[in-house]
Amino acid sequence: MGIQYYKPVLNLLAASMVLYLLHKTLFYGIEIDTSKFYYSLETLYLFFSGCSLLIILILLFVNIKNKEQVGMGFIWLTGIKIMICCLLLIPLFARSTNHKTLENINFFVMFILFLTIETILSIRILNNKQ
Repeated sequence: MGIQYYKPVLNLLAASMVLYLLHKTLFYGIEIDTSKFYYSLETLYLFFSGCSLLIILILLFVNIKNKEQVGMGFIWLTGIKIMICCLLLIPLFARSTNHKTLENINFFVMFILFLTIETILSIRILNNKQ
């Protein structure tokens, strides 16, 4: 297993870094103060990147053991991630600040972006002919 095998992991890390830099630049450019957010931008990116990294690594392992189960593994792992995200959303919904709507939108957009990245990388793992 060379570096080519772990290419999805490298792609995920690169995409996470690019998204973070774009996100931070966008918030800085339109002067949004993220210091009052319940979860900082860095915390959310670490969480979503970590979850995505764990999902991709597990899928790579499942791909070695039983290629037919990669799709089902992706569905189960994504479902678990959704449950964890729902638990993280409880404090956001309970807040009564001016940034509540923006913070909720920020969370959901990040969730969708990382879900898209995971889906694309999972498809690449499935299409990889070894």
